[in-house]
Amino acid sequence: MKGLTKLTAVSLAVAAALPMMANADVLISEYVEGSANNKAIELYNNSDVAVDLTGYKLVRYKDGDTAALDMVELTDSIAAKSVKVILHPSAAITLPAATDSMTGNLYFNGGDAVGLLKDGVLVDVIGEIPTPSGWGLDATFQRNLDNLTANTTYDATQWVELEKDTFSGLGSLDAAVAPEPSTFTCNGATLTHIYDVQGAGDASPLIAEGSFSSANEVTVKGIVTARSDSLYKGFFIQDMQGDNSPYTSDGIFVFMNQAAPDTVQPGAEVCVQGKVSEYYGSTQIDIKDDQKLEVGAMGDVPAASAFYVADGETLAQALERVEGMKVKLDAGSEMKISRTFSFDYDSYRNNMMLSHKAPLMKPTQVFEPNSADAIALGKANAVNQLFVESDFKAKDGEVPYFPDFNAETGYIRVGDQLTNLEGVIGYSYNSYRILATNTITAGDFIRVNDRTDAPTVADMGDIRVASFNVLNFFNDAVGGDANPSNSNRGALTEEEMVLQRTKIVSALVAMNADVVGLMEIANNGFGELSAVQNLVDALNAELTDEQAYRFIEIADADKYDGKFIGTDAITVGMLYRPARITLDGAAKVIATPEQHAAEGAQTREKDGVVEKNPSSDKFQRHSLVQTFSINDEKLTVVVNHLKSKGSGCIEDWAEFNENAEPADMQGKCNAFRVSAAKVLGDSLKDVEGDILVIGDLNAYGKEDPVAVLTDYDASTTDHVIRTASWTTLNGKVYEREGSVIDKGYGLINLNTQAHGATTYSYSYNGELGNLDHALGNASLAAKLVDIDDWHINSVESNLFEYGSKYTGDLVKSESAFSASDHDPVIIALSYPAPVTPTPTPTPEPVQDSDGGSLGYFALMLLGALGLRRRS
Repeated sequence: MKGLTKLTAVSLAVAAALPMMANADVLISEYVEGSANNKAIELYNNSDVAVDLTGYKLVRYKDGDTAALDMVELTDSIAAKSVKVILHPSAAITLPAATDSMTGNLYFNGGDAVGLLKDGVLVDVIGEIPTPSGWGLDATFQRNLDNLTANTTYDATQWVELEKDTFSGLGSLDAAVAPEPSTFTCNGATLTHIYDVQGAGDASPLIAEGSFSSANEVTVKGIVTARSDSLYKGFFIQDMQGDNSPYTSDGIFVFMNQAAPDTVQPGAEVCVQGKVSEYYGSTQIDIKDDQKLEVGAMGDVPAASAFYVADGETLAQALERVEGMKVKLDAGSEMKISRTFSFDYDSYRNNMMLSHKAPLMKPTQVFEPNSADAIALGKANAVNQLFVESDFKAKDGEVPYFPDFNAETGYIRVGDQLTNLEGVIGYSYNSYRILATNTITAGDFIRVNDRTDAPTVADMGDIRVASFNVLNFFNDAVGGDANPSNSNRGALTEEEMVLQRTKIVSALVAMNADVVGLMEIANNGFGELSAVQNLVDALNAELTDEQAYRFIEIADADKYDGKFIGTDAITVGMLYRPARITLDGAAKVIATPEQHAAEGAQTREKDGVVEKNPSSDKFQRHSLVQTFSINDEKLTVVVNHLKSKGSGCIEDWAEFNENAEPADMQGKCNAFRVSAAKVLGDSLKDVEGDILVIGDLNAYGKEDPVAVLTDYDASTTDHVIRTASWTTLNGKVYEREGSVIDKGYGLINLNTQAHGATTYSYSYNGELGNLDHALGNASLAAKLVDIDDWHINSVESNLFEYGSKYTGDLVKSESAFSASDHDPVIIALSYPAPVTPTPTPTPEPVQDSDGGSLGYFALMLLGALGLRRRS
């Protein structure tokens, strides 16, 4: 079993000699996962002697993981034939007098299996490993008294599930009372059609406004289309005839809060009775308490209805029409992949997200922040999402409904159209979901923009410049030098590191760029054991001397601690081909602002309580500048990686946005990035020749940092752009208070110039946009031949990346695809060699009949008159 060690032969022998060991006699007898912190685990000593608990501990297997996380180290002992209760320190649970108990850090949740270990070896467990989503949520489990045997594999027959916050059995070994089997029958009942329960609106017409359940129970018959033992805990049924109306659904979900009986299988006719409820937007029939269920004859499963979105309706409205029904996505459904198979933080499982007609675009990629258009697109995106789910959490590296998922031929890309998938439509976590009921093949994906072996501009122009975020390329795993923070954000093993490097090299070779700006490379200097030297060595091994690269090294005076570019664990870098392009002067560093709040700016008031900012010091990475000479012209390339959107800055904390997306959709630390853009713009104002600003600006196409560097004009818009407060630059105060930007620095967004605003290099939360930019001054923009976001990363599943932590047995590829999470941007530029004028030839003198010569102009005159001389 993954994550657990095995006893050696020696330790087994020692264990056999210890009379107090009796591993299998100590077991979990009760599990409580209730309201708030009401969590408890009861242990039972089934032996005839007391057991010392030294070496025992409780662990959790979090959200389907197969590796254990420690919770509680057990102490003292447990008496013979007795129980010991471990309580969460904040549990509101009263135990019987004289109960042997202790408190411990029980932080498991529904969806976490709980194991009991002795000296690192699992001796008992409750919950499957990996654990289905939501298993054990709001439930109490007691072990059957007739089966008090420790088991390292979860056996549901050993346990009885009781209602939430049932604590009465804790502290004793009383037998749990199982619910009486249902004697419900439909005979003589008045039936309600499913489509009448669903109605034509967003909620059931049987539920009064302001309420979440119907006043009375309904009795409904239908055919089972799918079970859901994990994701929803119940089953889906569909009316046998339907009403042939496109406005009302013929299907509905029956909620049991546990796995349905084995007799409930697709094709079975069932009759249920319960109240209709709207559970967080999902219309369902709730039978969890009385389980009024009658199973009839087995027949055919209803055929899936072709799903479509009608003119004038949103995807959400179309899905509401078929909520609970079995549907099929065909070519006419026009459902495109908007987020490929990866982790969903809402449902806390791997899944995939579809949208209608086209992948979703980040609103601030195409519209100014806070504009009516950006707000409207954000709302439109929210109702244009359908998640593809499996009932049980997918195993690492597997797509349950696509068994041939692989890195070479069975890949899934954003923009692909999905066909032939069947499933039932449910609603949870504020989104519609299709629970797949069949499997698909690679042929069921219509490739709209398939993989290409090289970018379109790989051989264009006189030179090419590329920008490439290489996803934390660290060489720590092979003994690389340390970085300023002495941390490793990249590959954890040599195998992972070599794979990552191979994929990056594959991409760089195909890009064929003469200058490459790098982001997220380890900031560990420029020596033989640096990450940049490691990468260049591997890259040049694949190239001829004419194609070989060198890296740019900054002057010692610009190095932090004599070695680094700034203080972060990662930095920017630059490669160039000396056979193709010539250095013009030394490299320079543009320092970016830091943010350090003074004492008075570190507090805020919330609900009458003054809170202090736990992190009021913020930093961002410096920029790297190098000027080149090409055919007697100067090109200055600036490589950048501005502050990320993920962690909040002082402004976010002051506005209570440290854990939420700001309303303007620009992410956290936007003002801090604007400060960096201002410093960058000021630093480049006096640079002569062509200027090209590249890199990961962590800002989408219309967001403030890009606007500041390009065409922002405060006089033409109501949108106000401000820099951050409490900033310093090079150790001196930069801006105590944020300032308002009046006008941008006039660089030109080359991607927008060439291809319009809807370009992209990155995908986040199912929305595409450009974080990786190429901005040029006017003279540089005039030399643009073409620009290409080579889509080898943003549209691919991150399961194909180098990391192996969550990918199980999935076989990786050494190709360029999923070399990073950002697409490289390649810019082809025209720098033709100067044309040397061809000298005009001087004619030989023409001899006259007397041996003299005619002058040149005389000769031309004769030619113009059409006269000829005879020799």
